[in-house]
Amino acid sequence: MTETQLPAVNREWHLVSRPVGWPKPEDFALVEAEVPQPGEGQVLVRNAYVSVDPYMRGRMSAAKSYVAPFELGKVMQGGAVGEVIASNAEGIEVGDHVLHFFGWREFAVVDAKQAVKVDPQAAPLSTYLGALGMTGLTAYAGLLRTASFKEGDSVFVSGAAGAVGSQVGQIAKLKGASRVIGSAGSDEKVKLLVEEYGFDAAFNYKNGPVGEQLRAAAPDGVDVYFDNVGGDHLEAAIGSLNRDGRIAVCGMISVYNSTEPVPGPKNLARLIQTRGRIEGFLVGDHYDLQAQFVQEVGAWVRSGELKYSETVVEGIENNLEAFFGVLRGDNVGKMIVKL
Repeated sequence: MTETQLPAVNREWHLVSRPVGWPKPEDFALVEAEVPQPGEGQVLVRNAYVSVDPYMRGRMSAAKSYVAPFELGKVMQGGAVGEVIASNAEGIEVGDHVLHFFGWREFAVVDAKQAVKVDPQAAPLSTYLGALGMTGLTAYAGLLRTASFKEGDSVFVSGAAGAVGSQVGQIAKLKGASRVIGSAGSDEKVKLLVEEYGFDAAFNYKNGPVGEQLRAAAPDGVDVYFDNVGGDHLEAAIGSLNRDGRIAVCGMISVYNSTEPVPGPKNLARLIQTRGRIEGFLVGDHYDLQAQFVQEVGAWVRSGELKYSETVVEGIENNLEAFFGVLRGDNVGKMIVKL
């Protein structure tokens, strides 16, 4: 085994009780543990950046879902990228940088087959958690495959200033959308969407009924709706959907912390008239697009054609507050914790 000088203490976040409604600080604990040692076929990674994402809220509940819930009293998981400081595996050397799924901690032991080598010279390390990572692939697969985007489509994106939404809108523009509309939760984010990301129109959903604002921004209707929010946004999109329109359901952050069942859209019958389609998707079903995605989107990132924003929070001790910030919508672009 090859290694650098190993630290003595590993700080990691544990889930200690399952949140009801909005998560509370007392549902979590920052725990000190020994730094684990890599076994055969494993590497030890010093995490440089870890990801916090809305979907993690679902894993904090015991309800059956598409991924197993976090275990109580155990360290949580999430995307992370860092430097290998000890290796017991062929093909990965000390000093290599890898992407893996053992965040919420400072140091992680990772099976070599679960670690993806990344090149910090090709793009900043943090982008492998955002623009060139899972959130970027989510945008790419959801728009191009699930929503069957085609040149000339009019596209509406909710949560458009977030990591996924901002990339959806830009990819649509780069692929020849006739019009791209975004919604966000502040006037500053609306300005960012239009002036920085090149959206044709955007609105603050807090400034009035979403349906009315969408009709004003897209008087000719929308062909594609990329849903990150659910609720009144989904109902508004159905109301503005054109003939043969497609809705890709990526997330529904508006209902993640609800303690009672949330009513669905009241206008679903309109899908009959429009021959519209609603389809949910998970990025994990589309990793066959990874190489194509990295090649195409990586070129756009390097050329500056695709812009991305990051909200960076410093320190593992602030990991929880960063996660709360995602649920509140505090972030512009990808929320990342720098360790």
